[in-house]
Amino acid sequence: MIDRTSSDDLVSLASGMQVGAVVVLERDPGGVEALLADRVRAVPRLRRRLIRAPFGCGRPVWVDDAGFDISRHVHRVVCPAPGDDAALLGIASSLVTRPLPRSSPLWSATLVTGLAEGRAALILVFHHVLSDGIGGLAVLANLVDGAPDVGTTPFPAPAPSRRQLAEDAWAARFGLPGRASFSGLRWPSSGSRCSLNHPTGPQRRQTMARTSVSRLHAAAHRCGGTVNDALLTAVTGALGTVLNGRGDHVDELVVSIPVSARRSTTATHLGNSTSVMPVALPTGGDTRSRLTRIAAITRSHKKSATSVAPIFRTLKFLGIADWFMNHQHVVHTVVTNVHGPDHPICLGGAQVVGLIPLSATTGNVTVAFAALSYGDAFTVTVVADPEHVPDLLVLTEALQTELDLLD
Repeated sequence: MIDRTSSDDLVSLASGMQVGAVVVLERDPGGVEALLADRVRAVPRLRRRLIRAPFGCGRPVWVDDAGFDISRHVHRVVCPAPGDDAALLGIASSLVTRPLPRSSPLWSATLVTGLAEGRAALILVFHHVLSDGIGGLAVLANLVDGAPDVGTTPFPAPAPSRRQLAEDAWAARFGLPGRASFSGLRWPSSGSRCSLNHPTGPQRRQTMARTSVSRLHAAAHRCGGTVNDALLTAVTGALGTVLNGRGDHVDELVVSIPVSARRSTTATHLGNSTSVMPVALPTGGDTRSRLTRIAAITRSHKKSATSVAPIFRTLKFLGIADWFMNHQHVVHTVVTNVHGPDHPICLGGAQVVGLIPLSATTGNVTVAFAALSYGDAFTVTVVADPEHVPDLLVLTEALQTELDLLD
């Protein structure tokens, strides 16, 4: 079977976005390179590279990398003193913003030693075309201890011939339904102009705030909402506080919420299956009333989430996609939330004591938020362009305050 990119994959490929996670370990597990060399066999995409198909032969395809070498993907660094969260996130930020070479499988793993309390961390980075958030969890599930043995499969498999690619492309053209419509997409009108939108540079800085799933669930339940609604309440409240401090008085912000079209996936079915839900949300009012309003708003919008691929393809065809991404005033920020493992996991015999999501911003969105749960722990990463968000620490403190108010 030919492994092709999807329409959503093409959007990710064009944006160059990279995502990942920091797997915090109780200790250095040792032998990480050998461990990953064995376990990547369960995830075909981790040993495949992306190639363009010949003219008339359809979208790019994933093919086995005949020269696959695990040492090109697994690295080791020592965290600078004092080995705290800030130092670890500094390393993670530099890795997730460093473009992965397109000539190889699009991922990297970096073991970080020298952390406080004798801990270590494995920083996993994926190009977004390789996997979305739920797909990333499927990858992690196959790398940790207790993953099922996949046995031995022939590697590398021969790449499909030009004839096979052409036949597959023609079959796909005649087998697909009609062109996607934009009619189901409820884009808000142009959002309030504020300092959150500015063309971003290459640098990113990440900070984080923490709370518990049980706290968010209880607060959301009282207001008829979900854990994600509680997260959005904290984010909008924190942004409202920071914007007021900047002299930007904004009553509502448009938040782009990625919505996965699947609840789960497997390591053999990765790629992107993500729709977007741009929603105008309030920034003011007390925490409980704002949560109640946000829960009602998101309920009314969930059926309107749609893929951005048709829109992006049109913009690319017109030659204005990059201009639009750098000048749009529809979306102020992006908030993602992925439900992680419910039970403790181990890697190479070392217990995983924390999971930290890694995200990125593109276009003129200067700050974004990514959340990931692990057991009852709930970690929110704030990623920003430091040139345009010099008050990132103030924003992070405001976010922590808002999360603490959710009780």
